Amino acid sequence: MWLLLLPMLAQVPADRAILDLEHSRAPGSSALQRLAASGTTRQRQLAARALGRLEDPAAAGALMPLLTAPESVVRLAAVGAMAQLRAPFDYERLLRTERVPSVRAAVYEAAGRVKGGSAALDVLLARGLSESTTPAQMGAARGIESRVRLAAADYPPPQALLDALAAAFERSSDPTVRQLALLSLTRAKAMTPSLIAAAMADANPEVRRLAASQDEARAMRDSSPMVRYAAVSASGDCALLLAATSDASEMVALAAIERIGRRSSCDATAIAPLVRSPRGWRIRAQALVWARFDSVEARRLRREFATDTVWQVRVAAAQLAKRDGDTEVLALLARDANPNVALVALTTVTEAVRNLRSDHAGLLIASAEILQKGGAEVLPNTARVVATFRRLTQDGSMTLRDPRVALLTVLGALPDTAVTSVLTDALSDRDPAIAAKAASVLSARTRAGVTPLTTQLPIPPIPPAPYIAALKGAQAIITMKGLGTIVVDLLVEEAPVTVGVFAQLAESGQYDGLTFHRIVSNFVIQGGSPGADEYDGRTREFMRDEVGYARNARGSIGISTRGRDTGDGQIYFNLVDNYRLDRDYTVLAMIRSGLDVMDRVQEGDVIERIQIVRLATRRVK
Repeated sequence: MWLLLLPMLAQVPADRAILDLEHSRAPGSSALQRLAASGTTRQRQLAARALGRLEDPAAAGALMPLLTAPESVVRLAAVGAMAQLRAPFDYERLLRTERVPSVRAAVYEAAGRVKGGSAALDVLLARGLSESTTPAQMGAARGIESRVRLAAADYPPPQALLDALAAAFERSSDPTVRQLALLSLTRAKAMTPSLIAAAMADANPEVRRLAASQDEARAMRDSSPMVRYAAVSASGDCALLLAATSDASEMVALAAIERIGRRSSCDATAIAPLVRSPRGWRIRAQALVWARFDSVEARRLRREFATDTVWQVRVAAAQLAKRDGDTEVLALLARDANPNVALVALTTVTEAVRNLRSDHAGLLIASAEILQKGGAEVLPNTARVVATFRRLTQDGSMTLRDPRVALLTVLGALPDTAVTSVLTDALSDRDPAIAAKAASVLSARTRAGVTPLTTQLPIPPIPPAPYIAALKGAQAIITMKGLGTIVVDLLVEEAPVTVGVFAQLAESGQYDGLTFHRIVSNFVIQGGSPGADEYDGRTREFMRDEVGYARNARGSIGISTRGRDTGDGQIYFNLVDNYRLDRDYTVLAMIRSGLDVMDRVQEGDVIERIQIVRLATRRVK
């Protein structure tokens, strides 16, 4: 639905000079401000977008004249940039003269994102829900959802606004407007029985899932797995949950097993037989973690599953062994060849020190956490910790930030003078987060203020202009082993650098054979990590954010990050419309076909290949 908010932008390659200025991450760019003021239509549009993406509050002054530019594409870019900055403005005045529905929608969204807000904005947004066009109504609904979510507990929505949302939900047939209204009403604790009933009767499963927790019995009979999953995730009915463990959808069954295990009121012995389920290793592993067994059976299962050929099952065995205090199984699994198994089983300083030779970021972080609690036992291994930190630093990969931060924490607690040297060197590390952490640790050690010498992320090279230009209209064909193919349209106009880097990775086979390691049903699936974890990135340099009007809609693909401008090449698929991710995460593609394949992806499923097909090639065929 985000396409409704995008005008037909000129389909020409992005102006490289502006792209380079945006990529420099330099706030207060005078060159961008000059182009925004006096460039061509295309230059003003791209410069406005760039100023918003740099998130420099001082840029609002340069954007304001563009809010009334004669060209709608410029106005849209400028309003979008103001929304990104959450900048205040007299948005009501803009609406008096703005006639283009997509721009009006953007104005309402920008108004809802203003920091602090006001009662006047509430009136403005409520009025927007009654606009004559769906895009404008959608923009107002987005603005209200942003206002309610971003202000959180500091903002009790006025009753008039809640009434307007309820009326808009009942009046509109657009699923986006209806979803946004429900999200805001739910957060404000303003759902009523009539709204719940109407939502559960909606033709769109994304609308129904938002009310599923309010009518669990009906939701569990729903034809859509996403609705049934929403019901299970909120349910406290043990009988309903036990029945759901046999659901045809694996994601629903897995959720039901976990829910039973987490609830003390449910009998977790009832799911014990599922450790022998013929449905596959995921059901067996989930039952192993969450079921309850007698001590003899638990001991036998820990030893049996500790040698399973599927490493994720061995992870479950390690979790069970840790819960039951089985040191023998934990010692075995702490030496497992798969680092994701070893890190779960890790319990001793000796094991943690042994793991310092690893290149797996997740295992290094887990080991550092053990060492942080090791006290005097860690002192004889100071040199090993220092050497590991220096080794990772010499590697030069920015996406090794997480284990390096964890190791700096360990070093900060060690009195050895060699530690002071490595901390001092880290003040000028190319990663400002490392420099800041070193400064913090040194300040604590010396009881004096220490300032980091690096404050800005380095600027990585970006794909050549001809390479990015050739991706106009291109598609990616993602082949999932044993599941089928997903065809996506690459959004090169919206995220040219991100698409370019993704295409380079794909064409060099960097995703081939990697898995989806993170499955959060009714949210996202994430994969593309060489370590099958959250910490091992696919790129060596951080990727810059390119946020904007490309929405985190169901079927869109984005780049995972550690925060602003820290993408690492791992990709995520939005399983549902994730409005709260908009303007924080870069979207690079949208599924054209294969949504059913996306919905079937579960933990451990393999990306066989990603093929980039350019428009010229498709035309020849």
